[in-house]
Amino acid sequence: MSNTMRQLGPLLCLGLAACTSKPVTPPLRLGTTYTVQQSGALTLLDSLWRGPRVATVIGPSGQVLQAAARGDLDVVITHAPTLEERLLVRPGHAALRCSLVASRFAIIGPAADSAGVATAAGAVEAFARIAQHGASFVSRGDSSGTHVRELALWAAAGVRPTRQRWYIESGTDQAATLHLADERNAYALADLPTLSQLSGMRLRILLTADTLLRNPYTLYVVRSRSAPIVARGEHFAEWAMGPWRAALVARRLPDGSPAFEDQAAGDSCTASPPSPPPPTPK
Repeated sequence: MSNTMRQLGPLLCLGLAACTSKPVTPPLRLGTTYTVQQSGALTLLDSLWRGPRVATVIGPSGQVLQAAARGDLDVVITHAPTLEERLLVRPGHAALRCSLVASRFAIIGPAADSAGVATAAGAVEAFARIAQHGASFVSRGDSSGTHVRELALWAAAGVRPTRQRWYIESGTDQAATLHLADERNAYALADLPTLSQLSGMRLRILLTADTLLRNPYTLYVVRSRSAPIVARGEHFAEWAMGPWRAALVARRLPDGSPAFEDQAAGDSCTASPPSPPPPTPK
């Protein structure tokens, strides 16, 4: 399903309904992130899915999760575990939780590597070195899963980068952020499957071998008052955990390593209980 079809689909259906006088089943509303789109994972989903129409909304993980919490989405795929727990799981908005796949982040930067990131013992030390050298760093700054992970690494390094002259917030998606970092000859945190889709990049992969750079994606079926919608979401989740996940795991990066890996912590989906009702005032 092309991006154009995602936009025109509702209009076409309205026309069809007017002609046939039959009710049209609304599409399954899927919210997911820029890295799922820009890594090619969403294109792969479109090529494989043969079920009912899916209307896809793309945005940073934080915005996608807030939309799901409002009931504006039926299924979400995000990569911000702390936000998922706070915005979706703990309030009881998640009916089903599925560990989908994991990719890897990398710290990328100029070949000269003035901050010595490539020789750092891990990601936290690498971030500390970038700050110590005042080396330019481009952040997404958009409450995405990538941004949340970046902020956690700065915090672990004891650094507050905001308002530092060397710290640049793009406020945009992953691909645009990496292109900006390339233009500025700066460091950045990159999702490897997305980076592999970008051509003409001068920046180099400097560090990726750290468990803190693991990037897990989780699929949630959003709790709804409509049992049929939840059932459709569960059917989509079952399919996604089968053919789509298998196709993602089969993809390779330019160096031959997997673009996506099976989640280590459980391959099945688990039901999430609703949040308990507030106590009755006495």
